[in-house]
Amino acid sequence: PAEDAADRGDSRRGVGGAAIGARLRRLSEWLDGDATRVYAAMGIDFEQRWFGVLNQLALHGPLTVGELAARLKITHVAVSQTRQSLEKAGIIVTDPDAADARRRRLVLTDSGTALVERLKSLWQAFDQAALTLNAEAGEVAAALDRLDDALAQRSLFDRIMDKLATP
Repeated sequence: PAEDAADRGDSRRGVGGAAIGARLRRLSEWLDGDATRVYAAMGIDFEQRWFGVLNQLALHGPLTVGELAARLKITHVAVSQTRQSLEKAGIIVTDPDAADARRRRLVLTDSGTALVERLKSLWQAFDQAALTLNAEAGEVAAALDRLDDALAQRSLFDRIMDKLATP
């Protein structure tokens, strides 16, 4: 019950979907914090927000900010901020696109490639732990897929505006 959850110090439990955004942010922070601790424990200077971009570059080679944003389903701004951080760390560089000089491709540096090689076994451990956690939590990834699909079909904005328009 909601009262039991509140007694445990979690005011968001027991309120159904009303606090879904806050809960997802909290869980994301928790998972990212644990990932950051793992990298630190392994002596690796790595920011968790780099993973998506770095993984895509490792899997597919040089990509533009737009291509990365589309693949990761995040904003161009988010990719650009990550790009700046990765460039500052010397993990990637940007090169002109041979097909369109206005576009720039993100490319792993030699140290970026070495970092990816060093991270491969660690990322496998992350994957294995995530699969175990997903199973323990009742296949939460499938529920997130359904949430993703529902939002793609109809945004939260539209749903709220409909509720406000209905007396």
